[in-house]
Amino acid sequence: MIIQAIEVKRISVPLKKPFKTALRTVESLESVLVKITCDNGMVGWGEASATVVITGDSIESIESAILNTMRPQLIGLNLLSYEQVFHTLHQSMVGNSSAKAAVDIALYDLISQRAGMPLYQFLGGYRNELETDYTVSVNSPKEMGEDAAAYLKDGFNVLKIKVGKDDIEEDILRIQEIRKSVGKEVKIRLDANQGWNVKEAVRSIRKMEDMGLDIELIEQPVKAHDLEGLKVVTDSVDTPIMADESVFSPAQALQVLRSHAADLINIKLMKAGGIFKAQLINQMAEEHGIPCMVGSMIESRLSVSAAAHFAASKKNITRYDFDAPLMLLHDGIVGGVEYEGRRMTMPEAPGLGIQAVKLWEGEK
Repeated sequence: MIIQAIEVKRISVPLKKPFKTALRTVESLESVLVKITCDNGMVGWGEASATVVITGDSIESIESAILNTMRPQLIGLNLLSYEQVFHTLHQSMVGNSSAKAAVDIALYDLISQRAGMPLYQFLGGYRNELETDYTVSVNSPKEMGEDAAAYLKDGFNVLKIKVGKDDIEEDILRIQEIRKSVGKEVKIRLDANQGWNVKEAVRSIRKMEDMGLDIELIEQPVKAHDLEGLKVVTDSVDTPIMADESVFSPAQALQVLRSHAADLINIKLMKAGGIFKAQLINQMAEEHGIPCMVGSMIESRLSVSAAAHFAASKKNITRYDFDAPLMLLHDGIVGGVEYEGRRMTMPEAPGLGIQAVKLWEGEK
């Protein structure tokens, strides 16, 4: 299985509705598809979404990293020695985690195809079904309440609420309105995307606890680099705190785990540089008794299928944030993970289970 060719293609897909967080507003998916071909004719697919405010990776930097740095070092390598291939990929350059993730996904697609196994089984095969949450973007309390009610009607019973964009009292009004709209049975998670400082996070989380808003967890309340502040928040409130932007690499995960700075970790392939390193983060978290979520950026069903395969393969991954493909105006992917409302079923075909990538040909 000698790597013969690595190709890339930019894609852009409009969203049904703008996606708003404390860090950015997104109106379309902007990503780079990767196609890797081996000497036996097998093809593997990958994808990297451009999320400059989180990973620092742009469309242009992703393309350049893959074509000009990674490709020359990977062409000619044998995927049957995939430990060597992944080490070559990750040592090819510093950073550029999204570009690495796209190549990593395509490599795992090829390796598990060669093994004749769906990727989730190749990685461990713990389960074959998942249930995703659905994200409510930052808007006025009234609009967010209406959106939450609509997602509940569509069958979603776990909602991830974006907060942290402006005044924290406004965030509490948003959560109150959503809780009123969906009732007590729906799980609510908050994602502040680094939007709060330590004191206001502690004060406000305690207030929400006293108000009985019943928040399942709060994701990345403070700045990514502020692990001391993250630990203060974690130690000061009863609500579980999840690290997201604070953890890209296994080394950063180890810092969070050793300092007990968070109760959970959110692993994303675009942060970790793909499945190879994501497995290390999950393994370390499991040894420390810390469960993980696997989430995604704004991505197509191609790379979300890879993340879902990884999440389904591991016992310690207990929460799933894979709603991004449901936000797109059109899909353009044949095969991969299948959605039925919040339920996701893993494909049983070898590899990612991708049958065709219409987006590669410019089709919808």
